[in-house]
Amino acid sequence: MIKTIKEYLHQLRKELRGSDSAIVQDALSDAEEHLRDAYNNAITIYPSISDADAIMQVIEEYGTPEEVAAGYRDIEVRTSPALAQRVKRYEEKKRSSWPRFFGVWADSGAWGSVIYMILSLATGIAYFTWAVTGLSVSAGLLVLIIGLPLFALFLLSIRGLALIEGRIVEGLLGVRMPNRPAFTDKRQGWWDRFKSIFTDGHTWSSMLYMIMHLPMGIFYFTLIITLIGVSLWGVALPILQVLLNLNEVTGIRVHGILYQLPDWVTFITPVIGFLVFTATMHVAKRIGCWHGSVAKSMLVRRDSQG
Repeated sequence: MIKTIKEYLHQLRKELRGSDSAIVQDALSDAEEHLRDAYNNAITIYPSISDADAIMQVIEEYGTPEEVAAGYRDIEVRTSPALAQRVKRYEEKKRSSWPRFFGVWADSGAWGSVIYMILSLATGIAYFTWAVTGLSVSAGLLVLIIGLPLFALFLLSIRGLALIEGRIVEGLLGVRMPNRPAFTDKRQGWWDRFKSIFTDGHTWSSMLYMIMHLPMGIFYFTLIITLIGVSLWGVALPILQVLLNLNEVTGIRVHGILYQLPDWVTFITPVIGFLVFTATMHVAKRIGCWHGSVAKSMLVRRDSQG
């Protein structure tokens, strides 16, 4: 018999063992919020009710850990983008090399990774600026009376950014991320809530992710723009030469003398450009899968991961 909310959450975590860590975090956050709100309402309406009876009443309304876990596992099977990606990769392995190579053009995950890499510079600058500036300003003001509340608001904003980044990662990279922030009891005093957020490793791993995102974003953006630029230049080379009469685009000038390349170069560069772009899509997809695993390990609470 479950006697406390903490015991219920422990049992729910055991029932969800092996499930996606983002699903586990959502399930634990939803359950804790509902149980605590329902428990507080029960003891307010019925002041004479015992804690055990209040907990039992709340569980009867919300469901046992086994029932709740079964519902979330069903959600995971039906809606998890990560599961869909795993199935897709398994199906791709059964295809021959060339169809698998060119099939990346129809892969939404590859296109999502390309878009993510292009956006990563802007998001990296925004995350890094906010994390470093907020940390330095709030830490510097800790000696003043407004310093601690400001620092608490900054830590809350980091959690908010982590949730936003998680939605971007799930939408573009197809990695299941939490749909809601980790639960904090709003009935606690501000000092207790601050201690809970400050001592939670999830807060600091999220901040580290924000800082790391800038160098990763610079690398992603530079790599993807360079590869796309080279491939598009190869595809557009014949068009530039014919329409704009730019002979030098297929020649090499040395000491003022233009050495014209053979005509067949003009016809082969679009093929090379197309192959480079296709290979770029594969590179982007690999990077997207890797970055998704990094984001999940840093933006999902540790107690939700296995």
